Amino acid sequence: MDNLQERLDPLVDHIMKNCLWQFNSRGWDRLKQNAGIISQTCTILCGEEPAHESALDRCYWVDAVILSRAYKARFPWINALSKDDLRTLFKALHEKIDHLTVHGSLNEELTVPHY
Repeated sequence: MDNLQERLDPLVDHIMKNCLWQFNSRGWDRLKQNAGIISQTCTILCGEEPAHESALDRCYWVDAVILSRAYKARFPWINALSKDDLRTLFKALHEKIDHLTVHGSLNEELTVPHY
């Protein structure tokens, strides 16, 4: 994908400004939910049905449906991407969100072992 960064930035910006799920209070929870929501959003945008058998999967699925609808409405170009391009874009999105919300966060509460 030639313009990965140009496409990635508005997707990250949307999550950081509009998605409350990114503010979970434990780092491991954030990593788990980032993986669940972002991967299911990608699956939905690829026209496939994500697994939502467990209660946790269903929770992520609801957020993924909302995020995929917002992305389709705000970023019409997303509908024209191939499945391979979507997967590449969402892999980068997942890495960036993990960095911003956990690995690069200055919030020391995220690393309290007894929390």
